[in-house]
Amino acid sequence: MNESKKSPLSVQYNSPVVLTFALISLAALALDALTGGWSTLSLFSVYRAPLSDPLSYVRVLGHVLGHAGYAHYMSNMMLLLVIGPPLEEKYGSLRLLACIAVTALVSGLVQVLLFPHTALLGASGIVFMLIVLSSLSGMRSGSIPLTLILVVILYLGGEVVDAVAAQDNISHLTHIVGGLCGAGLGFYMNRTRA
Repeated sequence: MNESKKSPLSVQYNSPVVLTFALISLAALALDALTGGWSTLSLFSVYRAPLSDPLSYVRVLGHVLGHAGYAHYMSNMMLLLVIGPPLEEKYGSLRLLACIAVTALVSGLVQVLLFPHTALLGASGIVFMLIVLSSLSGMRSGSIPLTLILVVILYLGGEVVDAVAAQDNISHLTHIVGGLCGAGLGFYMNRTRA
């Protein structure tokens, strides 16, 4: 009798962009603890600073990697780890990385230009981009998915209401900007794939 050997189960790094993003964000959180907050303020938060400060350019993208604490990190990473891998499989790692970079840049610039006296950090804009991008994943030529309409009404509509009514430390505008980036990038990528 010929018995074939079964290979042992192995762990697969199945979504390199999403997993690397989550791990770098965790490292940024650990670095925050080690530096007493210096690294988060200097590298992983975006705020208006002189253009002569070279770290200003790092912060405009790096703010999406910083988090205010473990609970903030977990709330963003749980959604990122659920929604991100199927999108990375559909669009590819380079395209998803480009979507993350565009969303980070746009949300960073909006923060610097519109809110010069506050700082922004966290991946919630990226998460909202992924939520809207996910709602577009089944888009067919010449049609708008009902999932997109519902996401815009429920998620982004709720953020607009909260931006006006809520008195909290959440950047609802960042969520809206992330969602708009997801819609724009999703329509663009679906159009170019057809």
